Amino acid sequence: MAYTAKKTEEKKPIIAEISSAIEGAQSVVLVHYSGINVEADTELRKELREAGITYKVYKNTMLNFAFKGTEFEPLTKHLEGPNAIAVSKVDATAPARIISKYNKKAPTLKMLAGVVEGGYYDEKSVAALATVPSREELLGKLLGSIQSPITNLARVLNQVAEAKGGAGEAAAE
Repeated sequence: MAYTAKKTEEKKPIIAEISSAIEGAQSVVLVHYSGINVEADTELRKELREAGITYKVYKNTMLNFAFKGTEFEPLTKHLEGPNAIAVSKVDATAPARIISKYNKKAPTLKMLAGVVEGGYYDEKSVAALATVPSREELLGKLLGSIQSPITNLARVLNQVAEAKGGAGEAAAE
C-alpha cells in the first residue's frame, strides 16, 4: 500500500505541470507522434517553440488526470498509443498549422483531435483548422483591404486637384 501512495505522490507534479500548461490555453492539439525521425522531430519542436507553443510528450494516464473536469476532457477518448500535446496560449490555430506542415515530412505524425477556444474538434476538423491563417495574417489582409480603397481615393483626388490646378494655370495665362 505504501508503494501505491508513493507512486501517486510522484505523479502529482506531472499532472500539475500539464494542468499549468493547459490553463488559459487558446488551443490544445493531441498529436500521435510515432514514426517521426529525429531530424524532423527536432525541426518540429524548434518551430513550435519559436511560435510560443508548448509541445511535450506525456503518459496518457497523466494527460487523462489533467484533462478531467476541464474543457479539454473530450480529448481523453483519444488517449491511446504514443501521444504528445501542442499547447498555444497565443495563436489558436498555430499548433494545427505547424503540425500539419510537418505531417508532409512524417506522414505517421497526425493530429488526433483538439480543443480550440473551448470547442472540441475531431481529426478532420483540426486538419481544416490548419488551413486558417494566423490572426496576424488575417489582420494584415483586413488592413490591406481597408487601405486599398483609401489609397485609390487619394489618387483620384490628387488627379482631380492636378487637373483643376492645370486648368486654372491655363486660364490665368
